[in-house]
Amino acid sequence: MPSDLLARVMDAAVFAAQKHQYQRRAGYDKLPYVNHLLKVAEALIRIGGERDEALLLAAILHDVLEDTDATHEELARRFGREVADIVLELTDDMSLPYMERKWLQVEKAHLLSQKARKVRLVDKATNIRDIFTYPLDWPLEKKEAYLENSIQVAAHIRGGNPRLDAWFDEAVEWARQRLREWRGAGKNEPK
Repeated sequence: MPSDLLARVMDAAVFAAQKHQYQRRAGYDKLPYVNHLLKVAEALIRIGGERDEALLLAAILHDVLEDTDATHEELARRFGREVADIVLELTDDMSLPYMERKWLQVEKAHLLSQKARKVRLVDKATNIRDIFTYPLDWPLEKKEAYLENSIQVAAHIRGGNPRLDAWFDEAVEWARQRLREWRGAGKNEPK
């Protein structure tokens, strides 16, 4: 990765870390939220071979409008209008109930730009891997519902990067196997 791109990605990571500094992943026993953002960007780079600056910056920043006091204009000034617009595309309306937000992700998936589609697909795959790895106080039905929602969203946004599509599919198959194992053992969480 060219050093100027690395510097921009690190700048976005520091910005995101500062904005999300007091946030933890819900139910994940105090895991810093920024871990998730870094995983999304890392997968785009390592698995997808992506090197587009706006894409990678948006990946790091994809939840900052949704979960912090950052504004679209602030992002546009610091990281450029394209990055801010991609992040805005990926921002859920947190005033809506959880299930409505998930339904809207499916309904609006086809409207996402190509770069937003890649971030969303990797975000979903990363969340699936986390939901089915870390102890989380979600019932099995909620985990399965998240998996099914992710599959529905992915059906509308696939095709931008075959390696990312394959990685998403691997995450889905792995999660389905975990569900089968847990159901067979009568458990909700990994050991």
